[in-house]
Amino acid sequence: MTVRISQRIKRFEVVDESLQRPAADAPGSPPVQMDETLQRPEMLIGVTYKIKSPLFEHALYVTINDILLNAGTPYEQRRPFEIFINSKNMDHFQWIVALTRIMSAVFRKGGDCTFLVEELKAVFDPRGGYLKKGGVYMPSIVAEIGAVLERHMIAIGLLQGQALDEAQRRYLAEKRAAYEASQGAVALEPGEGFPPGAQLCGQCNTQAVVQVEGCETCLNCGHSKCG
Repeated sequence: MTVRISQRIKRFEVVDESLQRPAADAPGSPPVQMDETLQRPEMLIGVTYKIKSPLFEHALYVTINDILLNAGTPYEQRRPFEIFINSKNMDHFQWIVALTRIMSAVFRKGGDCTFLVEELKAVFDPRGGYLKKGGVYMPSIVAEIGAVLERHMIAIGLLQGQALDEAQRRYLAEKRAAYEASQGAVALEPGEGFPPGAQLCGQCNTQAVVQVEGCETCLNCGHSKCG
C-alpha cells in the first residue's frame, strides 16, 4: 500500500512490531493469540515420538515443538509451533519435508489446528495397513503420524482424550478374563495385545473383538454387537 507523505520528514526510527506486542498480563491487554506475526522464541518446548512401522526399514522420529502463550496468566496455553520428522531412511525424504512444512505453517497460522488429526488418520496406504504392538491397526504411516499428533494434542490439552472410566475398565477386564478362561488361553499382560484370534474392531481399529456370551465384544473399547 502506498502512503503519501505531505510533511517534511525530520527524524525516523526502525521499529520491530513483534516487540511492540503488549504483554498478556498488562492491565486491559487482550491475551496473546497464535498468529503468523508471532515470532519464534529462542527456545521451545519439544517432545519426540518414535514410530516403528513394518513399511519402513528404519524408525521415524517425530518431534513436535510447542510455544507457551501468556505464561503465568489465566490465559496460559501451550500450542504446537513446528514439527520435524527424522529417519535414516531417505527414500521418502521429499514428502516428509513437504508434510512437516505444511503442518508447521498450519500451526503458526493460528485458529483450530486439531482438524489435522482426522485428516492424517484418514489417509490409507494402497498396499494395505499394518498392526502395531498391542493390536492397533494403522491404515498408513501418515495415519500413524496423525495418531502421534493426536496423542500430543491430548497431552497438552488441545484435545479431549477418550479414556475409559473405572467401571468400563472393570467391565472389560471381566469380559477378557471370562473369554480367556472359556478358551483356555494364556492370560496376557497389559500392553501385550489381545487374545489370539481376536478380530478387528470397526470402532477403535484394534484387533480386540471376541465372541463373549454370543456377542461380538471389543475388549479395547467395549463396543458390542449381538447376532
